[in-house]
Amino acid sequence: MKTILEALRHTEKQYKTVLTKITKDSGITIAEWQLLQHLDDAIDTQDKLSIDMGLDNSTLSRQLHSLIKKELIASEAIGKDHRQLIYKLTLLGSDTLHEINEQHKSFQDNVFQLWSEEEISMLQILLNRLSKSMTKPF
Repeated sequence: MKTILEALRHTEKQYKTVLTKITKDSGITIAEWQLLQHLDDAIDTQDKLSIDMGLDNSTLSRQLHSLIKKELIASEAIGKDHRQLIYKLTLLGSDTLHEINEQHKSFQDNVFQLWSEEEISMLQILLNRLSKSMTKPF
């Protein structure tokens, strides 16, 4: 029998496999999908995105450039010297995000279809408690 943390690691691998397939079918990576979600939430500058996503500027810059090449986002220069860029979803980016989110929701609904609301709520509480416990020094 697996320990709790081993079972969580195994579940995370299964989840990542499904997410990879969902996003790959739309031509993007999981990280790019997450970036599209942040842009959809109006987190629209590289500085804000870097802080919110916990990414260094070089990694974020590569992801933004990739999404621009795929025509999923566009950038607009602002400010006096036009050095700061505002990023926003294109129509294609919005459609792609919507499609992936729908597939993700469908997968999530399928996973929990036999769970009661109480069981789902209890799992969320326990996972939150576990997450807090993991941040404590040992």
